[in-house]
Amino acid sequence: MKIVKPLAKLDAPGRLAIGQPVAIVDIGSNSVRLVAYEGLSRAVTPIFNDKLLAGLGRGVTTTGKLPKDGVEKALGALRRFRALCDVMEIEDISVIATAAARDASNGKEFLAAAREAIGAPIELLSGKREAELAALGVVAGFHKPDGVSGDMGGGSLELNEVKGAKLGRGVTLPLGGLALSDLSDKSPKRAVKIVREALAGCKPLEGLRDRSFYAIGGTWRALARLHMRQRNYPLNVMHGYVIPARDAADFAELVERVSVDALIAIESVAPARRPLLAYGAVVLDEIIRKAKPRDIVISALGVREGLLFERLDAAQRKLDPLIAAARDLNVLRSRAPMHGEELCEWTDVFMRSTHFDETEEERRLRHAACLLADIGWRAHPDYRGEQSLNIIANAAFAGIDHAGRAYLALANSYRHLGPDADVSPQIRTLATAHVLDRAHILGAAMRVAYMLSAAMPGVLPRAPMKCTSSKLLLTVPARIADLVNDRLHGRMKQMARLIGREPEIRIAEKDQ
Repeated sequence: MKIVKPLAKLDAPGRLAIGQPVAIVDIGSNSVRLVAYEGLSRAVTPIFNDKLLAGLGRGVTTTGKLPKDGVEKALGALRRFRALCDVMEIEDISVIATAAARDASNGKEFLAAAREAIGAPIELLSGKREAELAALGVVAGFHKPDGVSGDMGGGSLELNEVKGAKLGRGVTLPLGGLALSDLSDKSPKRAVKIVREALAGCKPLEGLRDRSFYAIGGTWRALARLHMRQRNYPLNVMHGYVIPARDAADFAELVERVSVDALIAIESVAPARRPLLAYGAVVLDEIIRKAKPRDIVISALGVREGLLFERLDAAQRKLDPLIAAARDLNVLRSRAPMHGEELCEWTDVFMRSTHFDETEEERRLRHAACLLADIGWRAHPDYRGEQSLNIIANAAFAGIDHAGRAYLALANSYRHLGPDADVSPQIRTLATAHVLDRAHILGAAMRVAYMLSAAMPGVLPRAPMKCTSSKLLLTVPARIADLVNDRLHGRMKQMARLIGREPEIRIAEKDQ
């Protein structure tokens, strides 16, 4: 199976040819947000993100109306978002509204004013539609997801089963943070009973045991950020952060029990969001108790990205989001993007000859690493390894977990620094011994490829590197034999040592 696809193309100004930028305005029960994206593609990339915590859903469950101050804040934000879209020359703007506008008696009046403020039509999402889009966001953001998506906003909680690209029948429950605060009279203890009763008989949760729960929404992201800080976690990337279910339940109980001001690193959470942390913890804790998931996986992609994913054609939806993103970076930052494509196939030949047990997942990660192999070349040579590691470890990738990020970052750092380098002890904590071994091997192979080809296309397909029972053999045709030098021999020795072979560079009369 080959993952390599045709190269992306650049238009005249140098942008990837993925169409014009698009924007989504999300009028939620707690926040009103604008996200502008580089274009409509499988590797969706935000270029601007702005939000205001307007609190539109505050009091809706008790008064039945959107609060006046929240409405004024939201309309002001929408006017700003319209001006920002004008500045960014974005014409493709989708506007959605969720639970607060859906449930309030003055919701229609607000939506009319909101349409005038933003200057675009507004789609008022039903609960079922919101659950569907949130689940599509998980499909867009993970490679073969398997579990249940849960999108907790200010006014409601949407749940839906996800398996690969298939969705279940979503449900919506009045368990948003603001709604729970109102219904419980600001008592997390009383909220426990409300949540427990609402989750009873909830169909999507019935098949969640030993699978993943994909947590979407600002409150759960804030909880995950606090959990990261308590662990002194080496990455700040939210998407794909995994918490074992038992650990998540223990942490949720802590958040429910103590004052938020007593929590470690509470300063990392916006003051306006802190009062909702306990309610997010209550809902998460009750889901874990009822459904027994294996782990909690944080998703930075949700309704907005689901809306974009829905607009892709069938062929685009089937693309691997990680490979698509790696290919985009390869085109944008590498000296010769086709070299990365050739490197994928060159390492395919090598891996097949080793008879290493490489899974499909390991193969796709290796291909992504090859596509990213030259993105740090513009840095000073002394800092290329460090820069490549930081760019890759913290990139806005989808379809990859944090262990996979560590592999990509380490392999590309070893490609610049050498397999013996003491690269980022913090990032190494995310990788198993097996992952570290494969990162060393790929990094060393990349060093051979670079010294042979100077990161230019056309050389690697003619000079395969293969393993025999006793040797690591690089075959170079006589026509390009002058590319062989002492440094190439040295890198072959490094590579051979890692796999227990003797290095040999053989000059062949004909091209391979």
